[in-house]
Amino acid sequence: MTGKIELEKTFQKYLDKKLKYLSNKNGFLGIDNKFNFKERVVVVPFGLEKTVSYGGGTKNGPKEIIKASHQVELYDEELHCEPYKKIGIKTLKPFKIDKNIKKALKQISNINKEILNKKLFPITLGGEHSITPGCIAPFAKKYKNLCLLHFDAHADLRESYNGEKFSHASAIKRCLDNKNVSVISFGIRNISQNEILYLKKNSYRINIFWAKNKAKWNLKKFKQLIKNKNVYLTFDVDGLDSSIMPATGTPEPGGLFWDETLNIIKIATKNSNIVGADINELSPIKGFNSYNFLVAKLVYKILSYKFLYK
Repeated sequence: MTGKIELEKTFQKYLDKKLKYLSNKNGFLGIDNKFNFKERVVVVPFGLEKTVSYGGGTKNGPKEIIKASHQVELYDEELHCEPYKKIGIKTLKPFKIDKNIKKALKQISNINKEILNKKLFPITLGGEHSITPGCIAPFAKKYKNLCLLHFDAHADLRESYNGEKFSHASAIKRCLDNKNVSVISFGIRNISQNEILYLKKNSYRINIFWAKNKAKWNLKKFKQLIKNKNVYLTFDVDGLDSSIMPATGTPEPGGLFWDETLNIIKIATKNSNIVGADINELSPIKGFNSYNFLVAKLVYKILSYKFLYK
């Protein structure tokens, strides 16, 4: 028992060392350092890139999202305010990510656990989608039932991919290893035969709004599915149509567009309790900053809706 206590103390010192913030000016949104606020949100840059299977570059996602966020207008014309003043957003200093993927997932799990212990809202900037099982681990322990709101082109329900159990292509399957986790997916348009078999066996836990049926989506059904639930939002940017988001490792045509994406998020924030989030799979393209900017603005909109749209 004494050894366990000492280990916990050592780990706490590690977390205290790691949970250091960037200055407001260098953090998400690039807010003037003269502006002082108590944080409610912690932005966690976590550029894990270990299992990409096509295009690379996700390790640079967090840096470019934060850089682009400095150009995002702070006033929201829809919400009639500057949301950051009402929210309080701080950004963790970048830190070394463990080279072993299982240890890296434990690392982000422990960081999110610490953020939750401080009663703050974590939003993680990936990196590849393999981060999500680590991100949600403390949420799955905290809540009796946890619903994933999942935006993606791919179902990510493979047991493994290229021999890797913790592949980005297995992210949602690893989340569903937690028996108290369910998922609602939007934008799926790429799925394997084995994933279909798993989906049929687990249809009571998985609801998919297929991209091919966009024109017929029953968002009233979605509202009922998500009503009063504790929800973790995971957003793979390839869920967006490749015409507006080509800066990702596995782009797919036929995806979501900006306004319909925001509408889904608004329904979720109005009818459920969003407890945390991650945005992943941005692979920045040199000279094409508009894609980085889109993701930065999406992060700000998610936070603004979470705290101000009711």
